[in-house]
Amino acid sequence: MVHAYIHQYVVLHQPLWQTEDYKRALELIPSLKDLVKNPFLMTLSLEVLPRMVDSEQHLSGTRITRVALYDQFVEQWLERGKKRLGEKELSSQARAAFESLSDEGFTQNGIHFLKSLAMAIYKKQGGQPVVEYSRFKDEGSWKDTFFSREDEKQLLREACPLTRSGNQHRFIHRSLLEYGLARAIFDPHDTKAKATPESALTRRGSVSSTLSFEIHGLEEETTVEEYVPDLDSPLAWRSFVNEHSLLHFLEERVQQEPIFKEQLLAYIEHSKVDKKYRTAAANAITILVRAGVQFIGANLKGIQIPGADLSFGMFDSAQLQRADLRKTNLRGLWLRQADLSLARMTGVQFGELPFLTEHDAVRSCAYSLDGELFAVGLDNGDINVYTTSSWERVRTLSGHGQLVRGVAFSRTGHRIVSGSDDATVRLWDIETGACLVAFTGHSDNVQSVAYSPHEDLIASASSDKTVRLWDASTGAWLLILTGHGKAVLSAVFAPNGKQIASGSADNTVRLWQVGTGACDRTLIGHRNRVWSIAYSPHGDAVASASDDKTIRLWDVESGTCRHIMTGHSNYVYGVAYSPKGDQIASAGKDGTGLLWDVESGSSRRTLAGHSGAVMSVAFSPKDGHVASGSLDKTVRLWDIENNSTSRHIASGHNMGVRAVKYSPNGAQVASCSVDNTIRLWDTETGISRQTLRGHGGTVFGIAYSPYGEQIASCSADLTVRLWDMETGDCCTLSGHSDWVNGVAYSPNGGFVVSCSKDKTMRLWDVRTGDCCQTFLGHTGGILCTAFSPRGHQVASGSLDGTVRLWSIETGVCQLILSGHSDHVWSIAYSPKGDQITSAGEDATIRIWDVETGECQMVLKGHAESVSSITYSPRGDLFASGSWDKTVRIWSVESGRCVATIPNFQDCIYGLDWLASTDGHCYLMTGSRDGSVFMWEVAEGDPYKAHMRWGATNGALAVAGATIRDVQGLSQLNTQLLKQLGALSTPVNASQ
Repeated sequence: MVHAYIHQYVVLHQPLWQTEDYKRALELIPSLKDLVKNPFLMTLSLEVLPRMVDSEQHLSGTRITRVALYDQFVEQWLERGKKRLGEKELSSQARAAFESLSDEGFTQNGIHFLKSLAMAIYKKQGGQPVVEYSRFKDEGSWKDTFFSREDEKQLLREACPLTRSGNQHRFIHRSLLEYGLARAIFDPHDTKAKATPESALTRRGSVSSTLSFEIHGLEEETTVEEYVPDLDSPLAWRSFVNEHSLLHFLEERVQQEPIFKEQLLAYIEHSKVDKKYRTAAANAITILVRAGVQFIGANLKGIQIPGADLSFGMFDSAQLQRADLRKTNLRGLWLRQADLSLARMTGVQFGELPFLTEHDAVRSCAYSLDGELFAVGLDNGDINVYTTSSWERVRTLSGHGQLVRGVAFSRTGHRIVSGSDDATVRLWDIETGACLVAFTGHSDNVQSVAYSPHEDLIASASSDKTVRLWDASTGAWLLILTGHGKAVLSAVFAPNGKQIASGSADNTVRLWQVGTGACDRTLIGHRNRVWSIAYSPHGDAVASASDDKTIRLWDVESGTCRHIMTGHSNYVYGVAYSPKGDQIASAGKDGTGLLWDVESGSSRRTLAGHSGAVMSVAFSPKDGHVASGSLDKTVRLWDIENNSTSRHIASGHNMGVRAVKYSPNGAQVASCSVDNTIRLWDTETGISRQTLRGHGGTVFGIAYSPYGEQIASCSADLTVRLWDMETGDCCTLSGHSDWVNGVAYSPNGGFVVSCSKDKTMRLWDVRTGDCCQTFLGHTGGILCTAFSPRGHQVASGSLDGTVRLWSIETGVCQLILSGHSDHVWSIAYSPKGDQITSAGEDATIRIWDVETGECQMVLKGHAESVSSITYSPRGDLFASGSWDKTVRIWSVESGRCVATIPNFQDCIYGLDWLASTDGHCYLMTGSRDGSVFMWEVAEGDPYKAHMRWGATNGALAVAGATIRDVQGLSQLNTQLLKQLGALSTPVNASQ
């Protein structure tokens, strides 16, 4: 459809580019693909791209922003308007006015007119886009300033992107009104903006050196010449926190213009002492957080930002004492070790309620129809029932002999039906807790249960390949639905009660008539087991969740698939429709829940926080919450009223990070993930600049070539890929027969070595892509590999518990290093090449002599498996990451742990060091929760590591935050923060 539109546009408008030029740009410019999903931006892009981009250049490294498209579009529109007016027959007065405008700069005058009109519309009409102007009624009013018959104003109106219908005037598209206001707030060409004093930014892109902000770890506070921010700015008029399109323009300006960033920080600084700046400060910090600016260790004492949206912001170790945070949105915020003492926090939102902690894994959950009760099915066979008004447990239903896979409420909410691996279905009276009926007849596990809308029938799905319909009052079975070829994993009634949908391990969904048991339709498309089924509220669609990692949305009438929703990186176990039918929630083995837009099929939000597989999801019928039940023994309760996701979060990994690597010049860091992608991050700012897509499975390892012109990656798709950093071209190397777990470049860049679960290593010629050596000898899959600094040798670590050293020239194994009692997860050569260090499943680190193979040292300290290891550039230190959620830094000489970085949310798979030209040492970490962090390591006793920037998966993190004497924090929010590790108890907590 997009290509057809492009072809039509080229035929009609005959632009500088041909159809193929546009197609190539859309294919190769990563940011453009997302932008043109908006129809207006598609049209706008087709018009301006030929003047913005050279179609002959390498496009994969080109980054185009939304604000840049609008800048170019408005200028082109005004230039065309000037040309059209210049060719038009004008009166002598109008001609004189036109020449005057042209002498002063017609485009600049047009932009000033556009900005002024946008400001007036927002100030006088609250942003309502249509301006009604009557010459007689509005003479002398603000409208007269723009719509009078004065020659200059008529000319500028005619040249600007405005449209008129009768006496109604408006911009040709609402987004141009928002663009005009954004440009009025900050115009990069405004001489006043250029005159603003600019401070030196912190070394790695933090806010710490602006004004009085400081970062933990810097020896002294840095200040700049005081700049008094403008209270006449639109930022000071009112809150723009919910104007997402406007904020999008402004956040891109922040990323492009350091002066604008300084201006916004000044508003925040001045709010500390003058409440007149509160509104502007709340807008300012909202923009900065959305732009990815991080406030790690910042001095924010006393800031006044009521109503700000800090969602997904990074505020670790921030000083927020006495801050006015009333009614702020703190969803997904990182506040670890922050100090919130005496902060005002009435009405803050964290995006979730306190979670329910169970004694066993949660398999199933359901709300009653009125939303007053909530039931949880557990692995120990119990069903716990909660009241949602206080989330207190009101009943435990015991009787099943094995885990409970399904629970459902009757329409009245007085009864619960449950299904278990004990092959029974049970009907419970909630008030008394009594089991009213035990339904027997299935010969295998009962996977799912459902109540009919009329409460007269109960359906159960079983591993015995059948769906059974039971009389709800007597327990007698009425009908057996047969036809599935394997276990039936889910069954649910249509809203009208006349149809049942079932999902099966035979990869199909079937639709059955309740009255006759006949199968109306079989829906085929999933490539693996279908675990869960949900009807839309109107019954016209069915959603299905599968082991093929997708959710499919089916049309009930035709049986066609409307959408295939991809986003989970592992099996999808649960699916549910929202009460309005506009959203779908899904539950995944990857430990996340996802919210989807039904109309577009796109993902709206990731529900991150569980530490185990999410088995079920359920929408509350009454209050905008979603519940997710997990094998981590918790039920998380999410507030989904506001589902906007930070672009900074959206641009990061949504699944575990397997490796991180600095580029040779240190300007970039690459990370690879279970989400099948490689992401390239700006080392200064922490902003994700590019995503490399192409692998068909988890990307386990990455490596930069010695000069940084190429990246090698390896994947569960059995391939190695070589990516050209300039062109984006990719060469695929095939030959392994199982997962490829690691890659490394030779020191001269001529070769790449890869290791695989197939027990082999392969040496590839980078220039030709040929495999020129295969290394055989390990008795288990090979998990890691490394080239020696001299390039004459390659090392490997294996599931067989050994490290082997191989000759590059002959392919012969020179040494076998034995000592680990289990898998070797990671290995690293020392910079001099005289030592090799290995990290093991046995929670130990071993240092070996490369010449003799002697184990020189065994280091213990981690509580669980050591998953990653890397040497510092000088070779005097190495860092290790572990499943115990810590990173340790060790002295090579003494073997002593000189520093520990605690409080990671999950295990650390990726580590890499960078020696910077500024004399500082930086450590990069990548974790299984999808986060990437950059740390500055400062020498001392002990060494100290201070976070410079981080990219998280959007989970709320408050471990170690101080909430002493916080004012106005509700009891529920207090409970949530304590569950997540916050310290102390606020006074005067209110409900």
